[in-house]
Amino acid sequence: MQPQPSRPTWDQYFMEIAALVAKRSTCLRRAVGAVIVKNKRILATGYNGAPSGIRHCAEVGCLRETLQVASGERHELCRGIHAEQNAIIQAAYHGVPIQGADLYCTNLPCSICTKMLINAGIKKIYYRSGYADELSRDLLEEAGIELIQLAEE
Repeated sequence: MQPQPSRPTWDQYFMEIAALVAKRSTCLRRAVGAVIVKNKRILATGYNGAPSGIRHCAEVGCLRETLQVASGERHELCRGIHAEQNAIIQAAYHGVPIQGADLYCTNLPCSICTKMLINAGIKKIYYRSGYADELSRDLLEEAGIELIQLAEE
């Protein structure tokens, strides 16, 4: 009998799925993936990229790069929607309630996404990498949303 490979924990499993989802990103600066999970079931996924039917930055270039906008600033100067926003939108589009769910995201959400996640009722956020947005951390702490950084495997 062959030895079984080690089985990932649930957190590792969902974070690896978020990393796979990020591979669909069309952002030229940072590929981000998000997975909304409740009771060990995936409710929605999202990656960062332009809205449906709109040309992606990979096709037309990055406005933020052209204007030399620093990471974490001037989010409105982007064709793309963040992964977390896309996951929330996907759930709403398909009528899937996400209140009380957890988010697995390859990056710590920005302050705009954080405000949306708070109002959507997300209870816990798992992430791999930080993000240049201290307001995000402050808002999550004030809202009582648990923030857990998972090391990359």
